[in-house]
Amino acid sequence: MASPAHQLRDGCLQVVVWRNTSTEGKTYYTANPQRSYKAGDDTWKNSDSLNGDDLLAMAELLREAYVRIKNQRRADAKGVRERDNVTAR
Repeated sequence: MASPAHQLRDGCLQVVVWRNTSTEGKTYYTANPQRSYKAGDDTWKNSDSLNGDDLLAMAELLREAYVRIKNQRRADAKGVRERDNVTAR
């Protein structure tokens, strides 16, 4: 399994950013917000359900994920431009 492009955490909250490739070969990113909790049998589980106290912290994590994805897209585009310039020579 591929590893995440980024993992952002704040306590029991996290956003996992994944780098994906479409069938046309284009790169795109997805983000999965999660909340970790301890189940009754003392095992850790993840959920995408948040309670009211989690919302502001998750919003900040999602904002940070947005910034990281935006910066990664810029880096990806720069890499493509540089590759195309080398190929065109």
